[in-house]
Amino acid sequence: MYNFDEPLDRTKSSCEKWDKYKGADVIPAWVADMDFKSPPCVIEALQERVLEGAFGYTAVDDETIDVIISFVKKHYGWEIQKEWLVFTHGVVTSMNIACKAVGGESVLTTTPIYPHFIKAPKNAGQSVIAIPMIEKEHRWTIDFELLERSITSTCKLFMLCNPYNPAGTVLSRVELEKLSSICLKHDLIVCSDEIHADLILTPNLKHIPIASLSEEMAQKSITLMAPSKTFNIAGLQASFAIIPNPKLRASFEKAMGNTVGGVNLLAITATKAAYMYGEPWLEELRVYLKENLSMVEAFVASNPKLKLLHQDATFLAWIDASALHVKSPYAFFLEHGVGLSDGKPFGDENFVRLNFGTTKKLLQEILHRMQNAMDSLQKTL
Repeated sequence: MYNFDEPLDRTKSSCEKWDKYKGADVIPAWVADMDFKSPPCVIEALQERVLEGAFGYTAVDDETIDVIISFVKKHYGWEIQKEWLVFTHGVVTSMNIACKAVGGESVLTTTPIYPHFIKAPKNAGQSVIAIPMIEKEHRWTIDFELLERSITSTCKLFMLCNPYNPAGTVLSRVELEKLSSICLKHDLIVCSDEIHADLILTPNLKHIPIASLSEEMAQKSITLMAPSKTFNIAGLQASFAIIPNPKLRASFEKAMGNTVGGVNLLAITATKAAYMYGEPWLEELRVYLKENLSMVEAFVASNPKLKLLHQDATFLAWIDASALHVKSPYAFFLEHGVGLSDGKPFGDENFVRLNFGTTKKLLQEILHRMQNAMDSLQKTL
C-alpha cells in the first residue's frame, strides 16, 4: 500500500507550481504535476545512480528501450519497434519539432486545448485552424463534420490530444477510426499527444493509440508519450516520439538538428525504473485520483452555476463557470485563495482547470475555499 495522503512540502524546492503564489495565502491547483512523491522504485533507482558518482554523457540503453516497448505492448496492445523511438526533452519540445518537421502553412487542432497546441504551430510560422470541441452525451468530443470542412490545401498536420487536456475525454475506437479516416483521406499527418494515456480513471476503459489502428495510419503518425505525468517525474524531462515511417522520422530528427538533445542520464534511470517496477504504485494512484475526481464532481453538482462534463482520464477537471457571470472565473477564485489554471490560454476564459492530483486533505481545503467563493456570490444577490 502506498500513502498518497502523506503531506509533501514542495515550498522549499523551487517548485514552479508552489512558487507561483509564494508568500500569498493561495493554494496552487494549476500546472499539471501532482503533490505526491514519485514511486519508491524511481526514488531508489535515482539514489543508486547518484551514488555511482559519475555523470558523463549517457545514451538510452537497450534495457530501457526494451522496457518501453514492453510497457506499450502490455498497456495499449501496440507492438512498436526500437528504431521507431526518438527521445526528446519533453512532449512540448516534440510538438514544436513535429510542426517544423511536417511543414505546411497551417495546422489543424481542436479547442479548448493545452496552450502549446496553439503555440507550437505559431513558433514554426504556421497559422492554426481551431475546431471547437462539442458536448455530446455529456462528454466533450470532436465535431468531425466541422473538422473535415475546415481542412485546407495548405494544411498538412492535425494535432491530436488523447486523452484530452483539459477535458479528460478518452476517444473511443469508433471516434478514432472516424478521425483516422478523415486524416488519411486528406493526407494529413497526425501528431498525437498521448502523455496522459496511463491515467485513465474509468475502470475497464483502455487507451487506444491512433497509430495502432492500421498500418496506413501508423505511417502517417507521430505519437508522443512520456512517463512524466504518469509517475510524477515531469521535472526530469523525459519523453519519446514513436514514428514508424522512416522518412517522417528522418524529417523529425532533421528538425531536431543540433538544437535539441536527448534525455539526461537521471531521466533514463527514472524512466526504466518506472516502467519496469512502477505499475503497483500506478494502480493505487488511479484509485486515489478517481476518489478525488468524485469529490470534485460532488462539489460541482452542489453548485448549479458550475458545470463539469464526464471525464475518463487525467487529474485535471475542466469546469465551466460561465454561469457565474464574473469577468474572470480564474481571478474570482484566486481572490478566495485558490490558484486554478485560467481557461483563457486554453481557448475559453469562462472555464477554469482544477488540478486534483493532491492529497484529499488539501483538495478538501481547495473545494472549501471555492465553496466560500460561491457563497460570496449568493450574499451579493
